[in-house]
Amino acid sequence: MDKILSGQSCIPQSQPPQTLQRRHASSGPEDTALKQTALYDLHIQHGGKMVPFGGFSMPVQYSDLSVGESHKWTREKASLFDVGHMVQHRLSDPAASLLLEKITPTSITALSSYHSTLSCLLHPSTGGIVDDTVITRLGPETFYLVTNAACRSKDLAYLKEQIAGSPHPEGIDHQVLDNWGLIALQGPLSSEILQNALLAAKATDLDGHEEFDLQTLFFGQCKHFILNLPSSPEATPILVSRGGYTGEDGFEISIPPPLTQTFTSFLLANAGPERLRLAGLGARDSLRLEAGMCLYGHDLNDDTTPVEAGLAWVVHKDRRVGGGFHGDGVILRQLKSKKEGGTPPEKRRVGIVVEGAPAREGAKIVSVDEAGEGEEIGYVTSGCPSPTLGQNIAMGYVRNGMHKAGTEVGVLVRGKRRKGTVSKMPFVKSRYWKQTAGGTAPG
Repeated sequence: MDKILSGQSCIPQSQPPQTLQRRHASSGPEDTALKQTALYDLHIQHGGKMVPFGGFSMPVQYSDLSVGESHKWTREKASLFDVGHMVQHRLSDPAASLLLEKITPTSITALSSYHSTLSCLLHPSTGGIVDDTVITRLGPETFYLVTNAACRSKDLAYLKEQIAGSPHPEGIDHQVLDNWGLIALQGPLSSEILQNALLAAKATDLDGHEEFDLQTLFFGQCKHFILNLPSSPEATPILVSRGGYTGEDGFEISIPPPLTQTFTSFLLANAGPERLRLAGLGARDSLRLEAGMCLYGHDLNDDTTPVEAGLAWVVHKDRRVGGGFHGDGVILRQLKSKKEGGTPPEKRRVGIVVEGAPAREGAKIVSVDEAGEGEEIGYVTSGCPSPTLGQNIAMGYVRNGMHKAGTEVGVLVRGKRRKGTVSKMPFVKSRYWKQTAGGTAPG
């Protein structure tokens, strides 16, 4: 869901061709004054190369590793990303669940406490994606949401309008957790690193228990911990959520303002540089593309529905029967075949492996015919060389019917046609820590 700046490596180009649909630029700030996260000084101390991003000054990489090296480090060990630029929200009130059921296709009533789900905020009537979001239920009447930094103004205006138009607007308490920290610990060593850090920090859960095992906290689950560090200004709980944006096992940690720098520095020092390094936006982008994850403003926008975007799974089963969410008339028809009386989408998001030069955002995708000509059938939305696979990978939209894995297409890169093959995503197998029927396993 995060958005990555334009520039180098896997980072999308900032100016798509005029023929592409309107997009909300993810790389440009919403005003001219760049903000800083609570970890800005830490980035400078570690040689962070700072760039404008979503209204913030953020590190694209650090002096110790190149973007490619940082990518591989994350896949093999663990990396720590500052994602404090993203917008954290808290919604409270019995009417909050009704609001979320209206503006998303998620089955909020079925979401258990301390469980999370990826979802989409939807436009009324069209079902277009306002933004993608992670929704967490913290209690019977309390929800925690994370939305994208570059969509901040749009999202806040949208939520204000939707709350005002809800049946019981007076009771809904919407708080934006400004100045809170948010870090993402990602990679195969993440669980061990965080377990050791919490034990060293003498952490307890909200019931005061000192003994806990992160192996029992699975993908899509979260837990509050209270830290007892000598330099902690107060015993305010942090929220540890298992998940992330890289395809690796990992955690996203929401930290109250007084603790952000303290805990992040403690986490780095406790793990040591042989196991844990800071990583920037450059590696985060190539990692998420290998994982087949969308980038709002590029792979998602206001004019694209979840079905078109290959996110039909965010429309939960009970919502497919009863509807009752924004754009349900459009989305539910797209989910049905023509034989069932549906209206399949005209375009589909796909992954593509490209031979030769890497395809960047805006590159045209064409069909392949015997004459070697073909017609335009789509466009690339993200693309880069894959450090893990040693191949050029891309994501984009093609005409419905051309989206099946194995379909050969042409991709126009710098005016030259390159051979492309539609591929299933993720490109690299995900390694989330999930609970399975036979026990636990990454997958």
